[in-house]
Amino acid sequence: MYQYSQADHQLLLERVSQFRDQVQRRLDGELSEDEFKQQRLRNGLYLQLHAYMLRVAIPYGLISSEQMRTLAQIARVHDKGYGHFSTRQNIQYNWPKLEEVPDILDKLAAVEMHAIQTSGNCIRNTTSDPLAGVARDETEDPRPYCELIRQWSTFHPEFNFLPRKFKIAVSGAKHDRAAVAVHDIGLRLVKNDAGEIGLEVYVGGGLGRTPMIGKLIRPFLPAKDMLTYLEAILRVYNQYGRRDNMYKARIKILVHETGEEVFREQVEAEWNRIKDSALELRDEDIKAIKAHFRDPAYETLPDTDEAFENELITNPAFARWVDSNLELHKKAGYRIVYLSLKTKDQPPGDVTADQMDAIADLADRYSLGQIRSTHRQNLVLSDVKLTDLFSLWKELVELDLATPNYNHLTDIISCPGLDYCALATARSIPISQAITDRFESYDFINDLGDISLNISGCINACGHHHVANIGILGVNKKGVEVYQLTLGGSAREDASIGKIIGPAFTADEIVDAVGKVLEVYLENREDPEETFLATYRRLGQNPFKEKLYD
Repeated sequence: MYQYSQADHQLLLERVSQFRDQVQRRLDGELSEDEFKQQRLRNGLYLQLHAYMLRVAIPYGLISSEQMRTLAQIARVHDKGYGHFSTRQNIQYNWPKLEEVPDILDKLAAVEMHAIQTSGNCIRNTTSDPLAGVARDETEDPRPYCELIRQWSTFHPEFNFLPRKFKIAVSGAKHDRAAVAVHDIGLRLVKNDAGEIGLEVYVGGGLGRTPMIGKLIRPFLPAKDMLTYLEAILRVYNQYGRRDNMYKARIKILVHETGEEVFREQVEAEWNRIKDSALELRDEDIKAIKAHFRDPAYETLPDTDEAFENELITNPAFARWVDSNLELHKKAGYRIVYLSLKTKDQPPGDVTADQMDAIADLADRYSLGQIRSTHRQNLVLSDVKLTDLFSLWKELVELDLATPNYNHLTDIISCPGLDYCALATARSIPISQAITDRFESYDFINDLGDISLNISGCINACGHHHVANIGILGVNKKGVEVYQLTLGGSAREDASIGKIIGPAFTADEIVDAVGKVLEVYLENREDPEETFLATYRRLGQNPFKEKLYD
């Protein structure tokens, strides 16, 4: 895990001091809310429906147990006892008092965390595969490259006032768990025929009111050129991106309106001017960052355990959790564990202060002191011994963090919706909870298999509904909250945008509508191994539309 340098620490302390002064001037009436807005946004502070909301950056989703305890303390002392993990692997606090925000930032700085560039028209927190460094299908660990991007992008003077917010994701595995195709820039680490590490570069992905899949503008970029190429892309965007219309300001619109080939030519021309600059990464630069992400001292362990196998046979609840919430680890004798933040008793992505403290303790005892956050609003313990799984599971059950639903129907991505967000037009959380209540049976969701369902409370699509197999968009129609269904989306390596199936449903109808969609799938899949997405792509919309609107 990367450790901040003295320069990093100094930067954070100075930023907190500056913002403390700005907050005091706002409280004293020297700054109006409009004058204060740009200052607070650059420190991750939003003004929501009922209160301010603070978004804390978690670079590439990596959290130490010490950091998690600090997040718990902030939730307990400065909020209402919980935090909310977002699709950018960050954590948000919905109820901080303005006068206490500088104290929160001080506490974060003490454990190498901050809220810088979690808002505003700048380069946001870089996200990545939550299984980085431990996945069996990994070509190259993306975390060092994410850290290089973090250092390059933080307070970048040229890109602090972009036409619109800008998001980068990096993946290094065969399976895309970072949704690279729906980011402004998506990077996938690959090897060429000579065995050299490079990057596939995708540009122009994004959701919101105009969802688009990113375009592959370079199939192989040598790793040493990563920062110079990113710089070239950002310069073209900064120069030509729309500033006259915020709805057309994202880079996806520029790529679409310019044309993929012309955009690529512009980037390549700019890159040829700057690629031999000081931003070119030397081997020693990459090695120095990689040194912070060396493998821990894993034990040499067998990949089987008799006691574990016996528990699988005698304890069906444990067996269901193992089948659903575990991934194979690159090291024999270890497993990757998903902690589900999706229960019917809490909104998706929410975690209490007590749970955070307990997770930190579990990480210290079972997972080498580290936790990961995921873009699907769950948490991961990445290095758990096979022999510890049953003990860990029993503790997770007590904490209500052992719901066996990873990548199943009730593993729902949901934005805060109209319960919190000033931009929302409909509620998201009550709909997600109603779906979870209706379809909570493990046998049912397990029979459905791999399926994604996401909910957004407005066209901004913070719930990523466009790239869910089943997407729900809440909108306000003549004062009534209604919900559109989209089908066929994917955020993985086979990325696609879902299509609206037909007229919207009321809040009372939408759960039944989801049930009808699932009926069509179960009745028409070729065998239990055929996923919902494969069935939908084979059948098309018509059978689902007929069932929904007969």
